[in-house]
Parts: sequence; C-alpha cells; structure tokens
Amino acid sequence: MEQNVAAQLNHPDFRELVKVFTRIGCLSFGGPAGQIALMHRELVEERGWVDEEQYLHALNFCHLLPGPEAQQLATWVGWRLHGIKGGLAAGLLFVIPGALVILALSMLYAYAADLEWFAAMFVGIKAVVLSIVMQALIRIGGRALNTRFKQAIAAAAFIALFFLNLPFPFVVLGAGIVGMIVATRRPDWLALKSAESRNVAVTKPWRMTAQAVVGWLLIWAAPLLLILLTLGRAHVLWDIGTFFSQLALVTFGGAYAVLAYMAQEAVNGFGWLSAGEMADGLGLAETTPGPLILVTQFVGYLAAFRAPEPFTPLVAGILGAGLTIWVTFAPCFLWIFAFAPWIERMESAKWLKGGLATLTAAVVGVIANLTAWFALHVLFTSVGERQFGPLRIYWPELATFNWQATVLAILAAFLIFRLKWNVIAVLMTAALCGVGLSLL
Repeated sequence: MEQNVAAQLNHPDFRELVKVFTRIGCLSFGGPAGQIALMHRELVEERGWVDEEQYLHALNFCHLLPGPEAQQLATWVGWRLHGIKGGLAAGLLFVIPGALVILALSMLYAYAADLEWFAAMFVGIKAVVLSIVMQALIRIGGRALNTRFKQAIAAAAFIALFFLNLPFPFVVLGAGIVGMIVATRRPDWLALKSAESRNVAVTKPWRMTAQAVVGWLLIWAAPLLLILLTLGRAHVLWDIGTFFSQLALVTFGGAYAVLAYMAQEAVNGFGWLSAGEMADGLGLAETTPGPLILVTQFVGYLAAFRAPEPFTPLVAGILGAGLTIWVTFAPCFLWIFAFAPWIERMESAKWLKGGLATLTAAVVGVIANLTAWFALHVLFTSVGERQFGPLRIYWPELATFNWQATVLAILAAFLIFRLKWNVIAVLMTAALCGVGLSLL
C-alpha cells in the first residue's frame, strides 16, 4: 500500500523545488500556523510532493525540536525530495526573504529611532504586539491544555518563570522530562493517542546522522572561532554569538515561548536594548515573511550597532545581524539532517509524545509569562523589580502609566478578537493612530 501511495506522489526536479520554495519564502506571513497551512496547500494539496500522513508526521516531530518548526518542516520536505541539497535550498529560501526585510528595517530603526513621529508610530506597534501575544496564549492554551495535569504544568511553568525567576531552559526541559516519565505510567493524564510506526528503509542512517552532527557542529562553530581568534571574548560579537547559540538549544514551542527569556537577558542582562525596543522588534517581525524568531536578528543588529568598535556602526550592525542568523538557523539544519532518517521510525515512541505534550503545556505558561511581561512594559514606561525571599515581584511606577499605549492596546484587541482583522492591517492602523495621538 505504501509503495502505491509513493508511486502516486509527484517528484519535482531541483529547479522546480527552488522556484516553489522561493514563492513560499516570500509569502510566509502569519506566524507558524499560517506558514504550515501555506506549505500544506502548496506541497500536499496542489503538488502532491508528500502525502498527508508524511506531512503531519514530520510536523509532529518538528514540534519536538528546538527552533522554528515551520522552517524545519520546509527543510525536511526539501531533504526528502532532493537530499541535503534540497533541504538546504528549502530551509534557506524559507528564511532569506524575511531576513533581508528585517535587516533593512533594523537599519532604518537604528537611525530613525530618535525621531518623534517614528517613536509615536511604534507606540501603536507595541500595543498590537501585546494583543498578538494574548491571542497566541488563548489559541495555544485552548488546544494544548486538554487535561487537568497539563493545566497544572502550565500554571507551574508560569509561576516558576514570573514569580520565582527560574532559568527558562530548566523549566521547559524539566517539563519535557516529567512528560516522558508520566507517559509510561499514566498516559491518560496526557490524553496520548496511540500510533503505528512506519518502517521506512533509509540506507546507513547512523552514518548519515553522524556526518550531519559533525559537519553542522563545525559550521555552527566556525564564525565563533573566527571571532575568538580576531576580536576576543570581550567583543560584543562574541556575546551575541554565544548567547544566541545557547538560545538555539532551548527554543522549544516556537518563538513566543522563548521571547520573554531572550528579552529579559538582552534587556536586563546585556543591556543591548530597552524593553520597548524589544516589543518594537517583535512588531517588525510580525509584519515580515519568514519565522518569527527572525526578531533575534533585530536584537543582534542593535547590539552590535551600539558597540561597533573597531567597525563602523553600520558594518558592525550587519555583522551582528548576520552572526545572529547564522547561529540561530545552523542548529535547525543540524537537527533535521541528523534526525531525518529516523523521523518516520519514531512515531510510536510514547515517551517522546509524552515529552512533547508536557513541553507544549509548559509553553502555555511561558507565553503567559511573556504576556504579563510585555503588558507591564507596554503600559508603563518604568517597571522595577522587588525581591521577597525567593519571590520576584514586578513593580510598575504608576506615575509612568502610558494612556496612549493603553488606548491603542484596547483598539488592537478589538480589531483582532472582535473584527478578526489580519495582523498587518492592525499594525498599520495602530501605527497611524499612534502618530495621531502623539499630536494631542
């Protein structure tokens, strides 16, 4: 039966694959849900390059991996059709259009941020970002928290991050380990569904995995080694490279899940940008094609732009943005090329399903933490922190309440939740309203 299905699938030549993924890369707006739906229509429904079962199976596995699942799914489709060459083409074309747009917007932002009209426009964009994150929280929570145990995991993750300030990697990886244990003893707590494994013959999978791991670790580390030898550990590029390399290892659950951790480290830890600028970057990433995690490029650009020596600010910013993209997406290719030969063999692994289920539940708590963090920093200009034993409490300065941002946040929520406007239309409307309110 599998052979008959495979025979019915179309197999494009490499040139056609490049053409289609260039189109997908330029049209991949709307976050991972929209991007996955776009690829499903283009690759499964219209062209029949992979079948429904293969597509959904690979998507489920990509959810287990750190990094943007839509980009990794594109890489897997390319690999399945044309090996490593196809995977590289599909994965890169999914990222490059959005990366070029974000780079251009980052350059504009760095030079124009001091202009009053520009700052007013981004008051509206910050307000929309708050509504977008709230929408993600409601959507993912409604889908993922289908048992009491998962709801408890989400609540525990929120408390651990927002009030106890526990490390983000510890929280998400800990949730995954708990899920793996629970899946083998009380799978009903996770509402796990059984699945049959599919035996897919891949020649010498262990060799392919070992070659992928060694090769992509070297590719991943190459720019960091160059920076170490030429600029040293004290340079901002070293900090950018090592920080975003670490981030690439823990970006489970999509960009929203890791944004709070990244923002807190970039703002409070390194001092590369302000909380408001972090929200601005997310707003820019929401308006461009490609994975939302491209917001890291905005952070890398500003970090290097503001500490450029021995380069000019523009050159340093471009190097910072390029380095960020490199260390963010090189691991994505590593995971796919290393695990691709095994993906369809692991469908029946109950412990993996359990880890994914609790990890997804924890992501709901992580996004709740991000929502609260953004709300405080969007609605108040100044937010402090107070420590009461193990508890950390955010303490907004009431005198710095931003009424313009509040009005625009209410407007954005109405347009998104009630009128169902698309994100780009809401961002443009709120940006214009921000400029208008600044004139009052």
